[in-house]
Amino acid sequence: MADTAQATRDSKPPTFYRLGGWVARHRWPVLIGYLIVFVIVGVFGVRVFGAMQSGGFQDPGSDSSRAAAALADEFGTRDPAVILAIESPDGVEAGATAAQGLLDGVAQVDGVSEVVSYWSTGGAPSLLSDDGLTTRALVFADEGADTEQISADIVEKYTGQQGDLVVFAFGGDVVGNAFTTTITGDLARAESIAIPITALILLFVFGSVVAAGLPFLVAGGTILGSFFALWVVSTFTDVSVFSLNLVTGLGLALGIDYALLIISRFREELSRGKPVPDAVAATVGSAGKTVFVSGITVALALSALLIYPQFFLRSFAYAGIAVSLLAIAGALTAIPALLAILGRNVNRLKVRRGDLAPKDDGAWSRIARFVMRYPWPVLIATVAVLLALAAPAFGAVFGQVDDRALPPDNPAAQAGQVLAERFPGNDTSPYNIILRQPSGDADVLAYAEQVSLLPDVERVTTPTDVVVDGAVVAPNPNSATWTTADAVRLEAVSSVRPIDPAGEALVADIRDIPAPAQETLVGGLAAEWSDVTSGIISRTWIVLLWLAITTMVILFLFTGSILIPIKAFLLNLLSLSATLGVLVWVFQGGHLQWLTGDYTVTGTVDVPTIVLIAVIAFALSMDYEVFMLSRIKEEHDAGQDTTNAVAFGLQRTGRIITAAALLIAIVFASFLTSSATNIKQLGLGVTVAILLDATVVRAFLVPAFMRIAGKANWWAPGPLKKLHARVGLREG
Repeated sequence: MADTAQATRDSKPPTFYRLGGWVARHRWPVLIGYLIVFVIVGVFGVRVFGAMQSGGFQDPGSDSSRAAAALADEFGTRDPAVILAIESPDGVEAGATAAQGLLDGVAQVDGVSEVVSYWSTGGAPSLLSDDGLTTRALVFADEGADTEQISADIVEKYTGQQGDLVVFAFGGDVVGNAFTTTITGDLARAESIAIPITALILLFVFGSVVAAGLPFLVAGGTILGSFFALWVVSTFTDVSVFSLNLVTGLGLALGIDYALLIISRFREELSRGKPVPDAVAATVGSAGKTVFVSGITVALALSALLIYPQFFLRSFAYAGIAVSLLAIAGALTAIPALLAILGRNVNRLKVRRGDLAPKDDGAWSRIARFVMRYPWPVLIATVAVLLALAAPAFGAVFGQVDDRALPPDNPAAQAGQVLAERFPGNDTSPYNIILRQPSGDADVLAYAEQVSLLPDVERVTTPTDVVVDGAVVAPNPNSATWTTADAVRLEAVSSVRPIDPAGEALVADIRDIPAPAQETLVGGLAAEWSDVTSGIISRTWIVLLWLAITTMVILFLFTGSILIPIKAFLLNLLSLSATLGVLVWVFQGGHLQWLTGDYTVTGTVDVPTIVLIAVIAFALSMDYEVFMLSRIKEEHDAGQDTTNAVAFGLQRTGRIITAAALLIAIVFASFLTSSATNIKQLGLGVTVAILLDATVVRAFLVPAFMRIAGKANWWAPGPLKKLHARVGLREG
């Protein structure tokens, strides 16, 4: 009885094969259900565009964030919602009446509590430019007011040419709104470029009009479904507007990848003479399993971004996980259902001659066999090239996005430039120092004198004095908000840009000075960005560990090998190092602007963007790794030796991987049309990483490495072999 039950279980068709058979039998209900869900999530998903946030770069647990909270909650200080620069071409006094009238209008904007100007302060020198033609005005908001809306209203009504005045607006929300508007427009432009080009290439790759249209079914459902998922997530937590770029780019990428793999295998099964329902079942049983493993791998890789505390980075994890899982769902349901309906008509309206079924011999097989004849020379030469590309990365200077990432002609970027040039004291972005339980007034003053002696520090204000170059030069004119029962605050003003390596260095110098207090917090814009950089770098080892673990576990479960997962992880790191080197050379050095478009060269590369590129590229490279290994292992399990298995596997997947990589590269390369520098970096970085991985790594390094390793490719210790036999990702 037990033997009969066991035999029955053993004779059961594999899981994915059964899924394919079920979809083929219920093809119309499956397709109609998919389309209904498509429409529903599309209707609600578009709401995401009104729910996105433009910030999210700060580390909420950092010292600078704690300092910001203390300044607001304990000291009652606040930053201006908007900083206005008002230029009077004929001089400040000549434009005084017009300027005060304009500021009266600003004060009436809903949510504005106070406007501090040159005139309201009786001519404060810090609010007048050196040339006497421009004044500053600080616009403060009511507590709890919508500062984004206030900023948008002021920019719309009171900036630009206002009679004889020229008015510039700046501030965190002004810049954030500018990024949101810029990225939304850039996204539409990138799609208008990428989708037509992608459609044309798909016609050639798939060989028929009917087959070329299928990826858009998966991509469309994935993108709209991911918009819906992000909208739902945004009701619980903040989601960055930048993540929308990943939804469209990765949604198209995986939709094309998975449809290409499924359709290619379906044609292969049809060429063997199988009836359409059996061909669909066999396709899902083989390629469908590969899609499932690939999508889960991509989702797990992108989930590494959840390790970071900034909601900017976490948003990309939400987007990437949603895209990956929805792409799996579409590829395992909608595409097989349509293939079951179309049958051999999938090859209708051919645009290229010949049999569209994959061939066992061709260019990729010949490349693989050539490489495996000379594995050591190919391996050494290829690694040398990648290391040469990686060399500039050793000189990387990390920074973050500020107004300079906007196009130079953007009003917010122009406002930042005007304020930096005409008001170099930068007292609207001070270095805030909070001393808890200070030891005494004399010690606090001595500490302030030490800070004032640091290079680039112009002055330090204490609760009682203003200190310049180690000496008291004046009393503090307003000491009301400088002390609490157990703390005092100081302000250091510097001429360097806060979001700059020099600003970051100054934060480190201030923190290195021993303070006469139980606890010292350094805040302000420079400290916030310094903490962002150090926070990201300090967590990078955890991200690498997570990526290593997921790579090892999934590829071991997939192949039963120990060496293959290690090889995959190390080759990915090598490819990513080369990509980082290219990014540093291009964006930090300001090269290739004929290709990338104009941008402001800051001498840095954006740290959060580098992290995104690395994780996205790693995820997609694992996508290709699974594609290739699935076919190599299938042939090896069928009795082929390593050389023949690799040659056959590369032949059957090389065209798919190259085509998919080219299409993904086009999607992300379209981001180079963006006028935001960090989106340009994202576009170029992912494009370079994907092309390197799909060509140099897959065509040369993988065959060379596997040929050298030989039988060791498939080795695992006895206990792990038993574990793989029990829980491995096998058919059945």
